[in-house]
Amino acid sequence: MSRVTIYSSPFCPYCYMAKKLLTQKGVAFDEIDVMMHPKRRDEMMARAGGRRTVPQIFVGDTHVGGNDDLQALERAGRLDELLESAR
Repeated sequence: MSRVTIYSSPFCPYCYMAKKLLTQKGVAFDEIDVMMHPKRRDEMMARAGGRRTVPQIFVGDTHVGGNDDLQALERAGRLDELLESAR
C-alpha cells in the first residue's frame, strides 16, 4: 500500500496538479475518488478535520492539506523530507 493518499474527484484541476507533482517526483499514491465512492467522503472529512474540498492529501498519517499546501511544501523544500519520513 502506498504511503501517500489523495482524495480526489474527476475534472478537479487542483487534484490534477497535485497528482502531477507527485508523479513528477516518482511518488506512488493511492487515489480515492469521492464522487465514485461517496461514502469515502465521510472518511476523508474525518481524517481531514472536517474539510470537504478535494484534493485532501495525506503522507502516511500526516494530513498535508490540499494542492496549495502540497505546492507550498515543495516550494519550501520540505516535501521530499516529508515523503522520505513516511517510507
